[in-house]
Amino acid sequence: MGFKCVHHSKVKLEIMQEPGAQGIKVRWLINKDDGAPNFAMRLFELEPKGYSPLHSHNWEHEVYVLEGTCQVTCEEKKTEATEGYVVFIPPNAKHQFKNAGRGALKFLCLVPLH
Repeated sequence: MGFKCVHHSKVKLEIMQEPGAQGIKVRWLINKDDGAPNFAMRLFELEPKGYSPLHSHNWEHEVYVLEGTCQVTCEEKKTEATEGYVVFIPPNAKHQFKNAGRGALKFLCLVPLH
């Protein structure tokens, strides 16, 4: 494929099935199926009290919070990120994202394709 221009709502919303995840959905906005050779762009939507698994891997994350309140755990640090905040998770860092608010949490997450 090549050029792509589509509203995010037209991209399939998938329930995250990973062990340790709860109340989290993802849209793979751009990935290798679109012809992207280097990075994937994902839109995560977490229900109130939803969270990703606490995990690590050998690639980085670049995150931009669109809506809601996110409790970010990275190694031993915990912090809150709200609309407009950016978060960098380095490779091999144990990390987790939790919805710390009463409404939906939405964030973009970019990762290198591996």
